[in-house]
This record gives sequence, C-alpha cells and structure tokens, in this order.
Amino acid sequence: MSKYTISLPKLLESISPLNIENSPNLKITEIVLDSRQAHPEALFVALPGLRADGHDYIQDAVEHGAAAVVGSRSSLEIPTIPAPYFRVRDSRQALARLSAALYDFPARKLTMIGVTGTDGKTTTANLIYHILLAAKHKVGMISTVNAVIGEKTLDTGFHVTTPEAPDVQRYLAQMVDAGLTHVILEATSHGLAQNRVGACYFDVGVVTNITHEHLDYHGSYEDYQRAKGRLFLQVAATKTKFQDSPHAAIINADDQSHPYLRDLVAGQGLSPITYGFSPGADVRAESIHHTSAGLRFCVVGREFKADFETNLLGEYNVANCLAAVAATVEGMGVDVDVARAGVAALPGIPGRMQPIDLGQDFLAIVDFAHTPNALRRALQAGREMTQGQVIAVFGSAGLRDKAKRRLMAEISAEMADLTILTAEDPRTESLEGILAEMAEGARSRGGQEGENFWRLPDRGEALRFALSLAQPGDVVLACGKGHEQSMCFGETEYPWDDRTALHAALAEHLGVEGPEMPQLPTGGVAGVSIPRGREI
Repeated sequence: MSKYTISLPKLLESISPLNIENSPNLKITEIVLDSRQAHPEALFVALPGLRADGHDYIQDAVEHGAAAVVGSRSSLEIPTIPAPYFRVRDSRQALARLSAALYDFPARKLTMIGVTGTDGKTTTANLIYHILLAAKHKVGMISTVNAVIGEKTLDTGFHVTTPEAPDVQRYLAQMVDAGLTHVILEATSHGLAQNRVGACYFDVGVVTNITHEHLDYHGSYEDYQRAKGRLFLQVAATKTKFQDSPHAAIINADDQSHPYLRDLVAGQGLSPITYGFSPGADVRAESIHHTSAGLRFCVVGREFKADFETNLLGEYNVANCLAAVAATVEGMGVDVDVARAGVAALPGIPGRMQPIDLGQDFLAIVDFAHTPNALRRALQAGREMTQGQVIAVFGSAGLRDKAKRRLMAEISAEMADLTILTAEDPRTESLEGILAEMAEGARSRGGQEGENFWRLPDRGEALRFALSLAQPGDVVLACGKGHEQSMCFGETEYPWDDRTALHAALAEHLGVEGPEMPQLPTGGVAGVSIPRGREI
C-alpha cells in the first residue's frame, strides 16, 4: 500500500468540481497523466496539450483500470465510461491542487523559495542552496538538473522543464518526510504558466532576468513576462506559515523586466528587494576582479558591505550571486558572513561554464547558453578569460522560438572570433534549414563563411574542428547543451553529453586516452564537407 492514500471524496474537496453528485468512497494512491499508467487506485487527469489532448485518452485510462477521471470537457464530449468523471474549469489548476492534497499539502510545512528567469535560474538556485546549507538549515532543491533530498540526488530527466505537478508535490512530500525545512524550486515559464508549481505556497520569489526566449509558446515578450510574474502572485497569496516565515520578492534592477515586476510586486502589497550593478539597487556589486579560479567582488547591501569570492566564471555570475544574497540576507535574514561562506562553497554547476581540462594550452568550456542573452554573456565571459581567440560552437533547437536562431548567429558573428554552427535538437525540422537561417544571421553581421564561420551539422565534428582551430591561449566554448544528456532528432532522443563529447574530441586532439565520441545521425550529411583546421 502506498504511504500516500486519500479517499476520492476527500481529494475532490481540493478542487470543487462542477459536478459532485457521483463521488464513491474509493481509495486513491496516485494521480496519473498518462493513460497507460492508470490502475484501480489511480485518478486520471486529462490535460489539454499542444500536440495531444488527454481527454482523447480517457477511454484508454479507464480500460487500464483508472478509478475516476478529472477533465475540463463536458461529459457530453467524452465517451460513456464505467468510472466517475468530474468536470473542472481548468485541468492544470485542478491537477496542482489534487497533487498537493494527495501528499497532504507538503509546501505548507516548508519554507519555499522559487527561482525563475530566462537565464541563471539553476546557478542562482544552487547558490541559495549552498548559502542555506552554510546557515545550518535542512534544505532541499528541485532544479531542471536534479532534485536534492537530504543525501539523495534524483535525476529529473533529459530535456526537462519544471517537473509536472504530481512529481513536484511528491518530491516536496519526500522532503518533509526527510525532515527538511527549506526548499529551493526552480520554476520555468512553462512550469508557472501550466500550474506545475501551483499549490507550492512560495515564501520568497526570485527573478534573474526575462529576455528573448520561448516566444514560440508564449506568443509575445509581454505574455512571457506575465508568466514569470506569476511567481510573485503566488508569493503574495501565501499566508504566514511559521512565526519567522519570510515574505520577499527579489527582482533584477538592471533587467528590462524591472519596471513591470516592480509595479506588479507593489500592486500585491509587497516591497521588492532589488539587486544588480545599478547604484540604486538594494544589493549591488563593486570592485569586480576576474581570476583564473573565479571571481572576487564586494557586495553592498542595505546595512552591510562584504567581500565575496566564487568559483564561478564570467561576470554575469556576479549577478546570480547578488540574487542569492538578496534572497537570503535581505529576504530571509541570513548573516552576511554565512552567505559569503555559502557562495564560496559552491564548486560549480554541471554544464555551466564547466572547463574540460586535459592539459591543453587553451581553454575548452561547456556552457548551457541557449538563448541570445545567455550566449552574449558566455562570449563576454570568454573574452574576459583570454587575450586570444574566442571560438564558439552552438546551434538552435527545432520546433522552438525561431527568431532566436538568427539573433544568436548575429551575436556570435559580432562577439566571437570564429563560429561553428551545428546541431542542437533539430527534432522534426530540417537541420540544414535551421543552419541556413543561422548562417544568414552571421552573414548579416559581416560573417564570411569558410573564413570566420562554418556550418557543420554533426556536433562531434564541429567540436573536433573547433579544437583544430584553437591556438595557445584561446577559448573554445561549446554552448547550448550544458548538462543535458540527449539530443533529439525526429522524435528520437539520442544519448549525447557535450562534456563527454568535448572530452573525447580533446583526447583525440592531444593523442591521449579518452572516452569515445557519442554518435548522432548527422555523420556524412550530403553536400557538407568537413573543413580542415588552420595550419599553425
């Protein structure tokens, strides 16, 4: 028997369905979204989607044994089924509440810190995590990389956004069971817009930035901004849980989203805490120094001034540190010296400006930069690290925001010395077509194909070629994949890790032992020749 069991009538109290006349006293131990996972103690929730609609699989869910079904269609629009059907106005909102109710509303028993933004979410979440560890709190974390529950670290998947509501609530329940008191939850715009983090009762909300991304889904920057702003609406709606519960909204004073978020937060009766490089920010940075091992800088707060050090590379990571300090010191009352220790304790983030070092005489770095703003910041960081060339390798995903393809190529043509355009999850789109759009962007900024930019569809060959171009003191940046463990071609996920691939390419380049290069279905693409490296 599952530890988490609730009667159907009790579970339905959390959503107030439009019809409640037929609510048998059934036992529910799980909420499922996939009809194939249904069983006699499962409640199936039918979600409308972009490519498939769960309502079309209600019959299948019942055939697999689902005890009951929740959906937003009229009962006249679904097949006649031998299981109770409960209609709601919003299936996703209902899913979040049902999931929280099944696990006895775990977020009400935890101090919840939500982190959202286009870039820097994972790094900022990890910085807050380490600061709270240094403060001796029992802390957990749910990020797009993993879920950390006490001594356990759980992989949250290949291409993940915020997990679905049942997974989020299950992780939170496990954290309560483990005796944790604080949780950092990385919330994507999809996670916020789709109520995946509904019923999470956030005490502190942090926005890193809101730049060009996901406009294929949100439609416009304004709608994207509104989706991110939902985090602060949840913070404002959270009732005090404990005597010392924090209640704070942290926003980036330097970001274009600042005026909108400032007014949104003020309209909810909260006083925003700002951070950034602007002189008027509540938490700001001064005297930034770059070292081969990281960054040193001074943080000035409302009532403190302290020197900080971090192992993270790139000046943009100072902003992430400021966000974490604003959230913990100003927002939660953590001692600034404890925050200093926490920031210094973070060794790095998987796939975020992660060096791959086999003793070569140039830098080789893997970064997750997959948006125009993130690529700009990664290239600027590369420029800060060298007097030599910055060589960039990246692509742009299929079936996603198409406008950023050209933008990213334009940025690299302007900021990198050499650019190699390659595969990055083309999905069902033509990879050649994606690269053609990017090449046009590079040419519009003075790029000369075959001279300072190239198209190499196979990512492994692109990495090999980039290394062949590198001279002593240069920086090779492999951007866009970071920590991810696969790449999608068609509808198939092929195993791929940029860190392994760059390691393999470096080992080949140096003639030393190393891992095998992962294989993708792009080798020998018709009409594309592999260029030779420059003679040195």
